[in-house]
Amino acid sequence: MTSNDPTGADDTPDDATAPWGIPSSVERSAVERFLAHAIQLEAEAARRYEELAAAMQTDGNAELKAFFLRMAHFSRLHLADAKARGGFRELPKMAPEEYEWPEGTSPETAEWAGVDAQMDAGDALRLAIGSERRGHAYYAAIAASTTDQELSAIAREFADEEAQHVVELEKLIAARATA
Repeated sequence: MTSNDPTGADDTPDDATAPWGIPSSVERSAVERFLAHAIQLEAEAARRYEELAAAMQTDGNAELKAFFLRMAHFSRLHLADAKARGGFRELPKMAPEEYEWPEGTSPETAEWAGVDAQMDAGDALRLAIGSERRGHAYYAAIAASTTDQELSAIAREFADEEAQHVVELEKLIAARATA
């Protein structure tokens, strides 16, 4: 019998696949699975922000280029945090198809296929805020749904960081709208 707990903290049979693509027979804690996903998510987010910075350089928008480079830096800080938290753990090595993401794609990667040198500032900001909102929702859902107290605390911290990114983007979008 399987519960609806997305952390895998349930009585799933050994031959089944637990959430986030790891076979239940592999004894991994929910925190280890979470950190493996967070590392992947934050690495992708940093790369995507660097792509947006490059697009804004092509567009001649130095202000947004600098902003997106700063967001890439924040994503790399989150990546370092996730790696540090996993430092004493044996995190699973996962192939891309083994990750289990909402809608099949990392929350901060979805919709990024449209990043190109022809993208304007408004499109870039819409893409970035959507990504941050999905990242926040992902972490917040894990924090709210797990029965593992350690995982809940870590996921809540990551959700709070993503919420700060959403606020920064909202402020920038509002400031540009009034300018």
